[in-house]
Amino acid sequence: MALEIDTDGSPFVMWGKNKIKLENFPLTEQTYKEKAAIELREEPEIVKAALEELRQLLRGETDLLVPVDNDDFLMKFLRPCKFYAESAFKRIKAYYKFRKVHSQHCYDLCPDSVRSTFENSIVSVLSPRDQHGRRILLVESERWNPRVVTLTEMFRGVQVALEAALEEPRTQISGVVTILDMRGLSFAQIMQFTPSFAKMMVDWIQDCVPIRLKAVHVINQPYLFNMLFAIFKPFLREKLRSRIHFHGSNKTALLAHIDESALRKRHGGILPEPDVPADLLIKCLLHYEDQFKMTSTYGYVNKNKTKS
Repeated sequence: MALEIDTDGSPFVMWGKNKIKLENFPLTEQTYKEKAAIELREEPEIVKAALEELRQLLRGETDLLVPVDNDDFLMKFLRPCKFYAESAFKRIKAYYKFRKVHSQHCYDLCPDSVRSTFENSIVSVLSPRDQHGRRILLVESERWNPRVVTLTEMFRGVQVALEAALEEPRTQISGVVTILDMRGLSFAQIMQFTPSFAKMMVDWIQDCVPIRLKAVHVINQPYLFNMLFAIFKPFLREKLRSRIHFHGSNKTALLAHIDESALRKRHGGILPEPDVPADLLIKCLLHYEDQFKMTSTYGYVNKNKTKS
């Protein structure tokens, strides 16, 4: 496998018959347009009105620095909120307030600064979409050594992976499915989590990140996983809790939700072995490093500093 350059200048890797790349290009496929219209109310007049209303709301939030006139930026928040501008405005404020309050976990969210998470293949988001057009975020505990990659760094890596996915119109419409492969989960890993950290992560997922999280599939979980889930469970609202599925080692159960064409062989699918090398995936993301650096500057500003 090798990194190649597409006709539009973007990098990609061929993985079997699949072209692996960040799909941050304009939406053209009729199937996605129809899905957006049916599920998200994405019709020209609704979109136009929502963009203008959201712009006006953001202009009133004077201490929030975001590209108000950038339609692509606003669409990232309007699509998961089904073009209700007030809901998108609330999500934007929550997203950037989270970054300000938890700055130790949200600084410099760029691929180069979270290399360790990707180099150890703990987190992966660039792979073929499932049968519903959804991106698959894969997290594998077996590859996580807390002494090499801290819990904070792993969370930062997840944020960068989702930030990349959020740039894709297809993902904004179809959403994301998460697979948590808990094979090899250890007591040492569980001890990294505290109730406050668990609450922070769940709040981020439920109230802040502008993504349509369609399902969470937990696989290969050992008995120890019950201890880990008990830390998170009190903070889960019914909507998210109902979308969590536990499969253990039952690959057939996972295949009932996700087509084999989007799963690795070790998970019951047909994607070729080995995986795309981590260094190639990092190079794909590094191509957009400047864009990540720009988006990492958005957020709430210190009014006192602005005046001085």
